Amino acid sequence: MSIRLVLNPIACDGRGVCAELFPERISLDRWGYPIIDDRPIPRGLEVHALRAASACPVLALLVRPGTPE
Repeated sequence: MSIRLVLNPIACDGRGVCAELFPERISLDRWGYPIIDDRPIPRGLEVHALRAASACPVLALLVRPGTPE
């Protein structure tokens, strides 16, 4: 089973910590809010996705089960 990142846009306040920690799948729009690549996270990047989600100061970035690989 793989994982996906999901953003709660209402909770997000645009600090950009997630994009700094996981630039492979998260970029920022011109206002500093994250744009999440919604493809399943490969096994080699799961640790980075989990770290980015746990570092979110407002808990707006969530890890959810994805589709089977």
